[in-house]
Amino acid sequence: MSEEREMLRATVAALVEKHAGPEAVRAAIESDKGYDENLWQLLCEQVGAAALVVPEELGGAGGELGDAAVVLEELAKNLVPTPLLGTTLAELALLAVGEEEPLEGLAEGTSIGTVVFDAGYVINGDVADVVIAAQDGQLTRWTDNTVTPATAMDPTRRLAAVAPGSTAALGADPGLADTAAILMAVEQVAAASRCLDLTVAYSKDRVQFGRPIGSFQALKHRMSDLYVKVSAARSIVNDAIADPTPTNASLARYMATEAFNAVAGEAIQMHGGIAITWESDIQFYFKRAHGSAQLLGSSREHLRRLEAEVLL
Repeated sequence: MSEEREMLRATVAALVEKHAGPEAVRAAIESDKGYDENLWQLLCEQVGAAALVVPEELGGAGGELGDAAVVLEELAKNLVPTPLLGTTLAELALLAVGEEEPLEGLAEGTSIGTVVFDAGYVINGDVADVVIAAQDGQLTRWTDNTVTPATAMDPTRRLAAVAPGSTAALGADPGLADTAAILMAVEQVAAASRCLDLTVAYSKDRVQFGRPIGSFQALKHRMSDLYVKVSAARSIVNDAIADPTPTNASLARYMATEAFNAVAGEAIQMHGGIAITWESDIQFYFKRAHGSAQLLGSSREHLRRLEAEVLL
């Protein structure tokens, strides 16, 4: 990773540590917009988080997909609710069709964006004022929308059903679903890694039969297997960021989903009954794992896509 990206990662990590601890995340979940508006402002002003993929001549930072991925990764470790994923995808959609007018507000963070892949479950759908639909190979701007909050397992990522009042064709879809899959995979691997770290730490503190449960050989093997799953998924996701092809996107999404589901499931088992209480952070990782697995194409759908390519 370049020195610039390491600095970006460190800056975001410092903001998360200072402003997005467990209690702050819970407060953000219960707020009107579902995210901490003050933290979002800091991310936009101090990090330029919402401007990373926008060219400098259009008011952005002139970065690449990998820069946005670094920020999303750091936020996902603590499951910090922000509108960054949807806003980044909306910016990429607008850039693909040369629609510059909404980009300034999005890059500043004063506007919130989203891309609709499934109108029933739209990320940021309840707060977005720049809504782009990617359907049937075309991009369309939706305005005067009717928004209905959707019931979601994961409280750290609000979803909404969105129905357009007016639509305007923008141009051909450059394959935003694949980009979305890669960025979702980035979040999944980051959250899985943090969930595993929390579980390992708990296993060192939790004493049973006079010994920390982490000293039991069976649990050591299980946690080692999880570490291998997460490491393998991270390697594949990094490859997809560097070379964002449709095949790499599906492979990254499949591996990240499988790794996060495995880690979250084992974390619940190893923590025991406390894991499903509101006071425990592990229940949020479990909900994020299963919620993310159903967004932007299920693991099974991506696997079928990969199988079809092998059979060609």
